[in-house]
This record gives sequence, structure tokens and C-alpha cells, in this order.
Amino acid sequence: MALPSTYADRNCSLARALEVVGERWTLLIIRDAFFGVRRFGDFAAQLGIPRAVLTSRLKSLVQEGVLTRDEAAGGIVEYQLTGKGVELWPIVRALMGWGDAHYSPAGVKRAVRHDADGGLLDHDGRCQDCGEVVPVPDIRIEPGPGYEPSGAVPDPLSAAINTPHRLLEPVTAARPAP
Repeated sequence: MALPSTYADRNCSLARALEVVGERWTLLIIRDAFFGVRRFGDFAAQLGIPRAVLTSRLKSLVQEGVLTRDEAAGGIVEYQLTGKGVELWPIVRALMGWGDAHYSPAGVKRAVRHDADGGLLDHDGRCQDCGEVVPVPDIRIEPGPGYEPSGAVPDPLSAAINTPHRLLEPVTAARPAP
């Protein structure tokens, strides 16, 4: 739920930013967009979010310029992070790191690596092997030591998300698992 008032007339950038991304479902949609989810049905299935809530959040993120809504051939609608949306990666990464540090005793749930050399990235996005600050499209995400697959056979979308791949690389339920 959004904050009870708007902050257009206040001088607090944090409060104004929270009006856009400060709701749980919104941050999870943004996280999944980084992981490559692009289609409405895939967001709904992956997150277990009510469709009306998803519709509202996607509409808001498009209006705010965080996502674009593109209709491809065949009427397939895809949502993609804009430059403004990609700028949220350090925040998403920091929250993931905080969650791993405090709620994942077995280690990180998802490891982030420099795709070019496989080096792990530190909290600033710097490759521990080559020292480069790695841009988002060159980051590979993969299950980390704290990743705990459920006992059930994963659905195709979950299998695709949990296969090592670059951030922003599209994944869909139709993507074959390795």
C-alpha cells in the first residue's frame, strides 16, 4: 500500500521515491524484471500476485517511467526496465544482500558475477577478479550456496530464472530448462 499522502509538495526525496517503489509487490516486480521476466502472466505466476494488483503496479511503473510496455508481434505485451529502472539495481542488490546477511545462514541465495570472467561482485558491483565496476547488462546471476530449491519439480519459468543468465536477459515460461 502506498504512503497515506503524496509528497509532491514536500522536500523529501526518499518519501517521493517510496511513493514509486516502496511497496512490497513493486520491488518484487522490479527484481523479477532484472531477472528477465517480461510478460504479465509470467510475473503473475512467479510472484503469486493477484492479477488486479499486478495490473495496478505495472501501470504505475510504466507511468513513472521505470518500465516500458511494448506490444510485440502477435499481440504479446512485454515490460522492460528503462534506464531509470536499471538505476534501481544498486538498491535491489543492497536489499538482497541485507536479506542474505540476516536471513540466509547457508549463504547468498543468488550469486552475482561478472559474466566476462566469472568473478563475484562485491556490494559496490566491483568484480573481485578484474576490479572492474560491472554494468548491469554484464552481470550474471545464478543460484548461490544459500539457494534452496523446493522438493517439487520447478515450473519452466522458475527453472529459467534459476539457470545462470545475465540480468535483463529475457526469460519466459517457454524457455527450455538446461
